[in-house]
Amino acid sequence: MTQIGIDKIGLALPEYVLRLTDLAKARGVDPDKYTLGLMQEAMAIAPLSQDIVTLGAQASAAILDDDDKAHIDMIILGTETGIDQSKAAAVYIHGLLGIQPFARSIELKEACYSAAAGLEMAYNHILARPDSKVLVIASDIAKYGLQSSGEPTQGAGAIAMLVTANPRILALNGDNVYQTRDVMDFWRPNYSPYPQVDGHFSTLQYTDCLTTTFNYYKEKHAKSLEDFAAVCLHIPFAKQGLKGLRALNPSPAQEERFMEAIRYNQQVGNIYTGSLFLSFLSLIEQSKALKAGDQILFYSYGSGAVCELFSGTLVQGYENLLQSNRLEKLANRTPISVADYEKVFFETIVIDEEGNSSPLPNDPSPFALIAIDHHKRIYRSMID
Repeated sequence: MTQIGIDKIGLALPEYVLRLTDLAKARGVDPDKYTLGLMQEAMAIAPLSQDIVTLGAQASAAILDDDDKAHIDMIILGTETGIDQSKAAAVYIHGLLGIQPFARSIELKEACYSAAAGLEMAYNHILARPDSKVLVIASDIAKYGLQSSGEPTQGAGAIAMLVTANPRILALNGDNVYQTRDVMDFWRPNYSPYPQVDGHFSTLQYTDCLTTTFNYYKEKHAKSLEDFAAVCLHIPFAKQGLKGLRALNPSPAQEERFMEAIRYNQQVGNIYTGSLFLSFLSLIEQSKALKAGDQILFYSYGSGAVCELFSGTLVQGYENLLQSNRLEKLANRTPISVADYEKVFFETIVIDEEGNSSPLPNDPSPFALIAIDHHKRIYRSMID
């Protein structure tokens, strides 16, 4: 049977970063509450000119070549911070990237989970059409409000994955299992700019969904935790992922791989649908212990709640598709003060009675939102 999985993976982050030690000082709390209690160090800050479209386009442009754009026939974008109640953000990205026109472009929503659903949709699409390529994007901007309990876990960014037959990074094993629970642990009504969060209840749901679904996974596929070199989990903040992993009784080696898998998340914060795949990227770029043939278990969780467990196998030569200097790039982002963070991150677009925006900030990024003209979002691309 032909292998199907992740052939390329790209990351895009906004330029600005806020150090959590600075936020702790401004909020009058012990920095250890963030750096040890949450195991987080910094969060990416998106300006008004950056949204899920620009970040998703940038992550995709970083990995696609002309042949990819000629063969991609489906774009799936998972997000919980959509910009339109009707038009999919994937449609904007399709146009910005110049992907061939005879493609399907859709947007999926279920809290932090939907990109995992998109990945299996891509798998099944290519199973029926082996010559196709599918672009799966996870793009989000997590905002909880000033001085809220979730403030130090905020973040922004996008992950793009090109899914193909004969992939060069990860072959998906096709062993997905799922669970749905109608619970209210985290949600955002249409009328609210920020989510409603029952934090303690949500952490309980995260862990219980993980353990009960893993028990079901073991029964269905006759596998155990020992079959996996590493476990990648959804990372709303690193400590929650660690608690989830420990609920499975991991080996010392699996816990070591987890610490490698959270390095990027610790510097970025929560990017909702992309957090699981940011952790996977961190794992394969930061771990020296992994090798081709190793199996990795994935846990995706979206509040509300839907979760999924699936696995993949690292492909021979996967390390040739990665970057060795990603941590250096993260360290070279532009630091921002707490005062500027409060202004930049929470600034809103002002629309007049005709549906036109006030001037947006100049942005040298490859893709930027430059205006809203009669209620239409106008983007600029600096990519040929």
